[in-house]
Amino acid sequence: MVQAAIDAVREHGPGVSVAQIAAAAGITKPVLYRHFDDRADLQRAVGERAAEMLMERIYPVLAVEAEPIEHIAAVIDAFLGGIEDEPQLYRFVVANPAEPAPGAEIVEDVRGRIGALLATLFGERLRSEGRDSGGAEVWAHGLIGLVQAAGEWWLDRRTMSRDALTNYLSTLVWGGVAGVAGIDQPTANADILRLVPPPHTATGTEGGTGTGTSTGTAADTGTATDTGTATAADARVDTRIAPEGRPT
Repeated sequence: MVQAAIDAVREHGPGVSVAQIAAAAGITKPVLYRHFDDRADLQRAVGERAAEMLMERIYPVLAVEAEPIEHIAAVIDAFLGGIEDEPQLYRFVVANPAEPAPGAEIVEDVRGRIGALLATLFGERLRSEGRDSGGAEVWAHGLIGLVQAAGEWWLDRRTMSRDALTNYLSTLVWGGVAGVAGIDQPTANADILRLVPPPHTATGTEGGTGTGTSTGTAADTGTATDTGTATAADARVDTRIAPEGRPT
């Protein structure tokens, strides 16, 4: 029944009706309501399954032995991959205009679970280096909010590749954590560049125009050109840290 609801959401979008869900399940609305109290109950069940699908992406990358920066990048990429593959399902759970409350509960639960995992990783690493781990939980939950907001913006805009967004977000997050914790930043940048490939030149079109080279005038510094030839995204990351470890 829940899988039929998910299929209906994929086909009709977040505004899918109960009648459309019942049709996807091959039953009538009265029969559907024998299994669920109301639409909110159905949405909650779909949200729980969607949360499981997302965590199935995230748990494996956290189980791998890696540096914190690698875990950060892997978690970000896993989340972005989840909403990229299931955009309609994500919108149904998070921003359904009819019944937002059940979806909000699921989102908060997932945020809490991921945040707790990241806080543990951050805390263990900071303590192993003799650093103050008091900010680990704050940084972990701040990371979740940052990535979710940026991911939703990206889902609507698609002005850059998933790899590029992962790179930008990971660099921002790790730069902040490493800076306040006194962790060597040049090593962190090297780690992330090995883990996350730079944006590459596309042969088709993304976002409607172009051949992989995009010029934007968004809310950052004005115009940015990404050619995917190790001169755009790479340069923006590499030149942030001088050889002696100070921001350029």
